Amino acid sequence: MHVAVDPAEVAASAKRQALLVLICTSAPSFMLQLDANIVSVSLPAIAHSLNASFAGIEWVITAYMLSFASLLMPAGALADRFGRKRLLITGLSVFTFASFVCGAAPNLTVLIAARALQGAGAAMQLSSALATLSHAFQGEARARAFAFWGSVVGIGIASGPVVGGLITQGFGWEWAFYVNLPIGIALIALIVKVIESSKDPGAVRLDLPGVACFAGALFLTTLALIEGNHRGWGDRWIIAELASAAVLFGLFIIVERQQTRPMLDLSYFRKSTYLGANLAQLSFSAGLLTMLTFIPIFLQNGLGHPSAIAGLMMLPMVIPLFIVPRLVASYLAYRWSGRVLLTLGLFLVCLGLFWFAGVVRELAYVPMIGGMLLTGIGAGLLNGETTKVGMTVIPKERSGMASGVSGTVRFSGLVIGIAALGAVLYGGVTDAVRHALPEVGFSDSLRLVQDITAGQLAGATLPGHDAAAVRAIAETAFASGYQWLFLAAALFMLVSTLLTWRLVNAADTPPVSASTSSGRQATKDKEEDGNKGGSDAYLHRYDSERRTKRGSRK
Repeated sequence: MHVAVDPAEVAASAKRQALLVLICTSAPSFMLQLDANIVSVSLPAIAHSLNASFAGIEWVITAYMLSFASLLMPAGALADRFGRKRLLITGLSVFTFASFVCGAAPNLTVLIAARALQGAGAAMQLSSALATLSHAFQGEARARAFAFWGSVVGIGIASGPVVGGLITQGFGWEWAFYVNLPIGIALIALIVKVIESSKDPGAVRLDLPGVACFAGALFLTTLALIEGNHRGWGDRWIIAELASAAVLFGLFIIVERQQTRPMLDLSYFRKSTYLGANLAQLSFSAGLLTMLTFIPIFLQNGLGHPSAIAGLMMLPMVIPLFIVPRLVASYLAYRWSGRVLLTLGLFLVCLGLFWFAGVVRELAYVPMIGGMLLTGIGAGLLNGETTKVGMTVIPKERSGMASGVSGTVRFSGLVIGIAALGAVLYGGVTDAVRHALPEVGFSDSLRLVQDITAGQLAGATLPGHDAAAVRAIAETAFASGYQWLFLAAALFMLVSTLLTWRLVNAADTPPVSASTSSGRQATKDKEEDGNKGGSDAYLHRYDSERRTKRGSRK
C-alpha cells in the first residue's frame, strides 16, 4: 500500500545525515592536524619535563612520522579489504589510546613508543576517513564534501599553534595529548551510529608481500631524509638506508605486477590526470605545507617574536586555508575545471614564494603579509582540490587505495620538502658566512653556521671578532639562507604548475555542473540503483526505509 511521505521532511533528514557523514570523515583529519601542531609547540616543555636531550626529543616527532608514513598505503588496502568503517573505528581507537599513554608517559622511552603507536592509528584513520568520504559522495556533492574537508583541515592548521601554546602554558604538555581523548571517544560513538559499512567487493586477500616491501621502503626513505641533513648525505648509514629502500621499492613493483588485486594498482598512473593530481599533491606539500614550519621559525629566530605572537602572525597565510575552499565549492567549482583550479592554486603559491624571496632580506614582518595572502589563497584552492581530483579518476570501490596514495604522496612531499629546503637553507647560510668572513677557519665557520641555522643569532660569536659585527653578519646570513630557500621553493612550484597544466585533462575534471549532469545521464542509461552521491543517496535510502516501515505497520 502506498504511503505518503513528506518530501521536505525526507530532504531535511537526508541533509542532516550527509552533514553527520561529513563530520565523521573530516573530523579525524582535523584531529591529526591539530595534534601535530600542538605537539610541535609543546616540544620544549616536554624536553624540560622529561630531561630529554635535543636528539632524544627529535624522536618524539620522528617515531610518529615513521610509523605514519610506512602504514598509510597499507591502511588504505586494509580499508578496502576489511571495511572502511571498521578500520576508521580501529584507527581512532588506537590513536585515542596512544594519546592517553603519551600524556601519562613517565619517561622519554614510553613517550616515543606511544608516539609510534599513535602514528599507526593516524594512518588507519586518515586513509579510511578519506576512502569513506570518497565512497559516500558523488558528483556535485563530492565537490562540496571535499571543500568541507579542506576547510576543516585548514581550521586545524590555523588553530594548532595558538591552541598548542594556550594548552601548554595553561595545563601542561600532557594535555597536548589528553585533548584527543574526548574528541576521539565522541567521534567513535558518532561513527558507529552514522557511517554505513563499505568495502571493495573485488578484494580477495591482503597483499602481505606488497605491504611488507612498501612499508619497509617508505620507513627507510623517511628515516634517511630525516637524518640526512644532520648526519651528512655521505654518511654510510644514510647511503645504506637509501640503497635498501631502492631495493625494496623495486621488489614492491615486481610483487604488485604479479598480484590479481594489488595493494597499489600501478596501471592508474598511466592516466595523465591521476599522475598530474598526485604531482600537484606532492608540490602542495613540499612547496607550501613546509612553509608552515619554516616561516614560524623565521618569525621567531629572525625577527625575535615569541611563539604565541609568531602563531598569530601566520593568520594571513592560514585563514584562507579554510575560507577559500568554501568559495571553491560555492562558486568556482561550477565555472572552472579541476585542471584550472589546481594550476591556479600552484601558480599563486609560486608567486607568494617569489614575493617572500624579494622581501626577506628586510627582516621585517609587514612586507611579508602580501606573500602570506598569496600563498594562503593558493593553498586554499589546493587543499581539498588535490585530493578530490586524484580520487575522482579512480573507481569508488578502490577509494581506500586512492586515499592511501593521496596521504602517502602528501606526507612524502612534506618530508622531502623539509629535507631538501633545509639543505638549501644550510647551503645559503654557509655561502653567506664564507663570503663575509673568508679569513675564518673551517671549524669556527662551521660552528657559526650551525648557530645561525639553529636560530641562535643573538648568541652567535667568533673568537677575536666584535660581537655586534658577528650578530649583524649572522642576521644577514640567516636572511640570505631564507632567500635561497624561498627561491628554490618558488622555482619548484613554477615547474610543478607547468607540468600539472600539461598532465591534468580538463575533460576528466570538468566544472561541477557539467560533471553532475553527465553523471546523472550515465546513471539513467545504466540504470544502476544507488549510484547517486551525497544527499541524493541518503534521500533515496531514507525514503525507502520510511515506506517499508509504514507499510509493515499497515
